[in-house]
Order: sequence, then structure tokens, then C-alpha cells
Amino acid sequence: MTDATARFQAFLDLVPGPGQIPDWDGIEALLGPRAAAMAACPQDPHHHGEGDVLTHTRMVVSALIADPDWAARPQERQAGLFWAAVLHDIGKPATTRTEEDGRITSRGHSRTGAAIARELLWHAGAPFAWREEICGLIASHQLPFWLIERDNSARMAIETSLTCNTADLVLHARADARGRICADGEDLLTRIDLAQALFEEEACFGTARAFANDGSRIEWVAREDRDPTYAVHEDYGCTVTMMSALPGSGKDTWISRHMPGTPVVSLDAIREELGIKPTDNQGRVIQEARERARVHLRAGEDFIWNATNITRQIRTPILSLFRDYGARTRIVYIEAEPDRLKTQNAGRAAAVPGKVIASLAGKLEPPTLLEAHEITFVV
Repeated sequence: MTDATARFQAFLDLVPGPGQIPDWDGIEALLGPRAAAMAACPQDPHHHGEGDVLTHTRMVVSALIADPDWAARPQERQAGLFWAAVLHDIGKPATTRTEEDGRITSRGHSRTGAAIARELLWHAGAPFAWREEICGLIASHQLPFWLIERDNSARMAIETSLTCNTADLVLHARADARGRICADGEDLLTRIDLAQALFEEEACFGTARAFANDGSRIEWVAREDRDPTYAVHEDYGCTVTMMSALPGSGKDTWISRHMPGTPVVSLDAIREELGIKPTDNQGRVIQEARERARVHLRAGEDFIWNATNITRQIRTPILSLFRDYGARTRIVYIEAEPDRLKTQNAGRAAAVPGKVIASLAGKLEPPTLLEAHEITFVV
């Protein structure tokens, strides 16, 4: 058994069977200092009369494993839902603030929590797809509470189905509502029922919403006035492949093996040409890269955009540029386990400092179906 396999097995061993009591000593030992931070993190008593985040987490987990719907899930999904419940509020210590009126808020804790969970499970050797299911649930775990109130609720329901399993999301939300002391608990459960009804109405309960083709999906994401049933005629001038990976993951190696001879717009190469360090202002680098990309786009020539592109915020404007020129977009996401990444980075001609990679790993956002026509995962 490898070290990574042993680390992941430790997580699986802590998943209780239906009716069993979770081993909280073992769980908190795996979470390390984050468990203590959750125990010390207050919550607004209006929504959480039970008190701190860790107490709430324990109540949510108990509600989850008592739910017959959880027991009916396959074992792998039981494990994923269990750890999503354990980790769903792990972002609160980093985001909790007391406002001027004395109310306690933790705005942004869902996205922050997903990032923390992703890094924790990456180091634990968790399988990529299983990990990302959990992170998708954490990132969206509050949505069923307020989905029906939004003017664009149908669009949000469909978007959510492209990033996580909405049936599991509803199951988690019910546990989250039951695992707290509040005056509006029954109202929360009603809201969750209505969210489920909306997912079902939009044909995306427990499954990603189906579109006529990849182009129809991306056009729907880009245009708020687009009906999800509209079928786009797919006719592209070229295909642009965007690389996405932490430094040292093997982007250049993948390109040389799978797309030899394809033109490459490389931000690293442009930095070297212009004599600009990675720590300098990157404005000139990005401007030059965009101009080179436009040359290929105008010529209708396939090419590769090679940079780290580790967050959706970074990828979105670049992908939008490609689509504006009528290109088909593809993201190739590469991920190596931590020890392998460290070894590969050390072997590079210009190794990236470990602290920089650690910082980037905490921001990592693998691409989803909301971003490109095609996504290839190399993990």
C-alpha cells in the first residue's frame, strides 16, 4: 500500500455504517488544528442556537447518517456525503466576522471551505472525481435554502447541476437544516423541498442538465436570454486548447506527447523573451499573449494556450476571447499528487519555490462544464 493510499484509507475507515456512531476523536485528529478552529468559531444564534461550528457539524453528520436516503446510497457516495457533511463549514473560521449591529456573519465560507477541503483531500490522496464531488457540494451547500427566492432560480438550478450532484446536494441540505437549533427549521425544509421540485422541473435532479450539444451548453452559459433547449449549429473556425495545472504538473510533457507540432502561446516563453520575472507585473506578458492568440484565431488555426490557468476567474476572460473569434474551446486539466509534483518541479530548469506552489494549491479550481466545450482531465 502506497503512502497516498494509506492516507486516503484513513478517511474511508472513519465513515460509519447506518446507525453507527461517528468516531469524532479520529475525525478531529485527521482535521488537525482546523477542528479546534471550528470548535472556537461562533455562529449567529438566530440561525445556530447550538453554538459553535464544530457542534453544528456533529449535529449535521448525525442527521445525515440517520437519513434512510443516505443509507440507500452506494457506499462510495455515502462516504462522499459523509465527508461533505464533516467539511461543509470548514471555511467558517476563516470568514466569520461580527458586524456593527452585533450579528455574526460568515459570507464566502462555502467557496473558501471548498478550497480548504480540496487541498486537504488532495494531500490525503483522495481520488480526483470523488474529491471534486465533495467540493462541489460544499461550494453550493447553502443554495437549496434560498434558491426559490431568486429571479433567475431556474438558471441557477441548471448551473448547479453542472458542478455537483443535485440529489446529493438536497440530501446534504436536509441534514444541514436538521443539524441546528433555530426557529425556522421547518421553513428551511420546505424551501429545500421546493428546490428539489425545481431541479426536477428543469430535468437536472441527480444529473447534469442535458443540452443538444456542447455548443448549446456554452452558448446558454454565456447568454442569459438563451433557452436551454435551443440547439446551436456547431461550426467552429478552429479549436483552442487551454492548459490548466499547477507548476510542475507536466503541461509541457503532455503537449509534446499528445499535440506535437501544434502552435503554442506560452506565457513562460513570453516572459523569458521580454525579460519579465514571474514576480513582476504581468500586464505586458498577457497583452503579448493575447495578440499572438489573435493571430492564430484570425487564421483559423488550432493552437494551445499554455499557462497555469488554475482558477475560473483567470480562465473566463481568455476563453471568452477565443469564443468571440468563433473557436471551439477545450481545457486540459493536469494534476499530480503532492509528492510527485514536488519531485517534478525540482527537476525543472526553473523550479518554482515550494511556498509559491503551496499558495497556488490553496486557490486551485479545476474546470467545470460551465467553462468550455470540452474538458480533459489528466489526473
